[in-house]
Amino acid sequence: MVHPFRASATPEPASPSRRTLLALLGVSLTAVPLLRTPQASAASTAARAIGLDDPAKKEIAMQLVSSAENSSLDWKAQYKYIEDIGDGRGYTAGIIGFCSGTGDMLDLVQLYATRKPGNVLAKYLPALRSVNGTDSHSGLDPNFPKDWRTAAQDTAFQQAQNDERDRVYFNPAVSQGKTDGLRVLGQFTYYDAIVMHGDGDDPTSFRNIRARALRSAKPPAQGGNETTYLNAFLDARVWAMRQEEAHSDTTRVDTEQRVFLRNRNLDLNTPLSWKVYGDSYHIN
Repeated sequence: MVHPFRASATPEPASPSRRTLLALLGVSLTAVPLLRTPQASAASTAARAIGLDDPAKKEIAMQLVSSAENSSLDWKAQYKYIEDIGDGRGYTAGIIGFCSGTGDMLDLVQLYATRKPGNVLAKYLPALRSVNGTDSHSGLDPNFPKDWRTAAQDTAFQQAQNDERDRVYFNPAVSQGKTDGLRVLGQFTYYDAIVMHGDGDDPTSFRNIRARALRSAKPPAQGGNETTYLNAFLDARVWAMRQEEAHSDTTRVDTEQRVFLRNRNLDLNTPLSWKVYGDSYHIN
């Protein structure tokens, strides 16, 4: 998963980079339509609307995440990024911060080896299995970072990164967002949270951030107000971020996502202006 306060793969002059989820449609057998509950109606509306998986919206999502993770809107420049940021997760690398200590880097390199046997990273699979769950570099140093950057020039490895990002992070977040009746911004808040926190069983994981929010507000699919629910979710997200020093800067919520919410921009329509870590960004 991605973590803040990481350095950018391509230095930028402004400032150093930091790493740092169906609608139920009532069909009457008569000329009179069936009455639908507010929950079904909200879910139906969300299912019909453009979602974060729309290509243009997905591009915005990637730029938003990259502004927080890399201090850059150029997310495609991050395929080659690799660094140990000292957060106990070993190497962090690529467009979504795959980590050698959390298993997602192992899954990525295994996928790449399956698609392209004998690639430059395949020889590191035994070491990646060995260091999984630790911050160790055993069997990876000294050449793993150099070989990662070499692999990043291969479109097959770039596509593997895209596919693992979608499988593990993007698709589950958008799917849950749509199930909850959320529009594009809400789906993005889920995506950004699962990128940083993963979706495990620990108290600060995405599923438990959502569970914490549900204790104080209902999403549209359950008859709740979307803005009220998103504020509750962002409150829970901030709580989770503050449980770990590496995530304690909450500007990606405070001066980015809450800005869009206050502006009632629930579909993330451009232009967009925001700040992360004090740096200003804009998408026309």
